[in-house]
Amino acid sequence: MTIKQQDILNSILESLKEMKPMQTSELPNINLYMDQLTTFMNERLAHTKRYEEDKVLTKTMINNYAKNNILPPPEKKQYSSAHLVTLIFIYYFKNILSIMDIQKILDPIHEKYFDAKEFSIQKVYDEVLALEDGAMDKLIEDVSEKFATSRESYLDAPEEDREFLQQFAFICELCFDIYLKKLIVEKLIDELPDRSQKAREAKEKKKAAKAAAKAKEKKK
Repeated sequence: MTIKQQDILNSILESLKEMKPMQTSELPNINLYMDQLTTFMNERLAHTKRYEEDKVLTKTMINNYAKNNILPPPEKKQYSSAHLVTLIFIYYFKNILSIMDIQKILDPIHEKYFDAKEFSIQKVYDEVLALEDGAMDKLIEDVSEKFATSRESYLDAPEEDREFLQQFAFICELCFDIYLKKLIVEKLIDELPDRSQKAREAKEKKKAAKAAAKAKEKKK
């Protein structure tokens, strides 16, 4: 084990400790237009970017989410805190799940809680954050153990290759862990009832009701 490798890992783990999930109390208490929305999300989630030039959220992304029915349409071109919570969910889900899987997860959430006053989608998000309390400490402990295990591998390899091979083993350990968890998530999603058709019908009904209300208002 080299001091350099241990220092790099310690630096990465320390940076993870600084990554605090966005709280609903931090969300704006007013509705936002598209430019305000993208500015807010890019500023508040900047710490999650891999490269400085990466964008957390763009207008094109938002339009694609709406087109794929995983983001409810805005009200008068304005996005509420419920929209922001949905976008936070999408931001983290999209790294490991397909658009279809994200839709299957979020459709029933939107159907029941998006416009709810008491048990809202914000409340759903808060409960998720509560469940994740302390998860970072467990993750750091697990990653540190995997790193220590990888240092015991390739001891019979040529000395000039040993450090790279041990780093390779460490990366493989982490990737396999992610793969297994992704597999579990996908199988859990496959067991969920397909409510996408019902959700689409509900959206169409709501859209038609709004159009009828607007038409009635114009006649006055």
